Amino acid sequence: MTSTVLDSAPSCSTASAFEPAQRVRAIGVSEILRITDHANALKRAGRPVIVLGAGEPDFDTPEHIRAAAARAMERGDTRYTVLDGSPAMKAAVQFKFKRDNGLDFALNEISVGAGAKQVIFNALMASLNPGDEVILPAPYWTSYADIVQICGGVPVSVPCSEAQGFRLDTAQLEAAITPRTRWLFLNSPSNPSGAAYSAAQLAPLCELLLRHPAVWVLADDIYEHILYDGLAFATPAAVEPRLRERTLTVNGVSKAYAMTGWRVGYGAGPRALIAAMAVVQSQSTSCPSSVSQAAAIEALTGPQDIVAERCDDFQSRRDFVVAALNRAPGLHCRVPEGAFYTFASCAGVLGRRTASGALLQTDSDFCSYLLQDYEVAVVPGSVFGLAPYFRISYATSMAQLEEACARIAAACEALE
Repeated sequence: MTSTVLDSAPSCSTASAFEPAQRVRAIGVSEILRITDHANALKRAGRPVIVLGAGEPDFDTPEHIRAAAARAMERGDTRYTVLDGSPAMKAAVQFKFKRDNGLDFALNEISVGAGAKQVIFNALMASLNPGDEVILPAPYWTSYADIVQICGGVPVSVPCSEAQGFRLDTAQLEAAITPRTRWLFLNSPSNPSGAAYSAAQLAPLCELLLRHPAVWVLADDIYEHILYDGLAFATPAAVEPRLRERTLTVNGVSKAYAMTGWRVGYGAGPRALIAAMAVVQSQSTSCPSSVSQAAAIEALTGPQDIVAERCDDFQSRRDFVVAALNRAPGLHCRVPEGAFYTFASCAGVLGRRTASGALLQTDSDFCSYLLQDYEVAVVPGSVFGLAPYFRISYATSMAQLEEACARIAAACEALE
């Protein structure tokens, strides 16, 4: 009997090859992560590569926030919390929205996840049906389009030119809306362009959306506190309160408080949406880290002075990088209003050849040239839905930025 069973079992040699699910078949790992990983591999191999690809502050998490996490561990706060955020964490988010944005949310209108990306994923997984459309003003954070596709939706890219400040206008929005449109994403300040919307610039978009009641708004405000030149922050639900019942306002602690590794993001919106998002989260990560929540509570409710101080540092870096890029032959860089990225045009170097004779035809070619020949890692604009540009993250030291910009200038000057 045993022999018969063994003989009838399938052998490894006849097992079928793994086939990925259709929902992920056309999607790869984030191109930004791929470029950063490749650059870091070159560094480990001994090459002096400067990596300007990752959207991660180079500052340490402030000491008072780290201390709050340590106290939580000492108290034994290391167990599961409520599924989508502890009551104390949600109260901190509630306080933050009231203090900073003049928005009032009940605790059951707030969701806390393992980063803002998970909050966005939960929202789309909970709301999209196959074929539903999501409008993405380009350039956009590359993960938006991939998340939409994984959740069964259709990303609708709307190119927003440099001439319009990389901002969506009402004519474009009107033209993009169809009977299948479910969401509009607005990210201000923007990754990758650094463009930001004032309240006056958001108002006509919000007014238009009032005439399209089936379209919901996802406001990604993760760079809220990194704004320059005295620009006041604005978010759709505050600009147009009549949109509140179909707006999800997403934020987190990663950028403003240098807490990328703590993995805490949050969103606030209509109760029914938040409840549906909790269902999704309950079958994926469940609750965020209890210790990370304790740190995030301190970040949101504790002293805020260091946020402004670090923003001043970012503005000094922005000014240096923009000026340096505009001096490089063939490059042009708009001054961003916020975040910690420049989004520079490399149109002026395309069609030229490197010293080895390679023809630069795309922004990806130019970025590959910078990495291979001058050991500077940046991200091509085509990854974000708009070419020919490249993104620099200036969330690194001034010394690194000075060396990187010198190399970029030398690379441009060496072209034939």
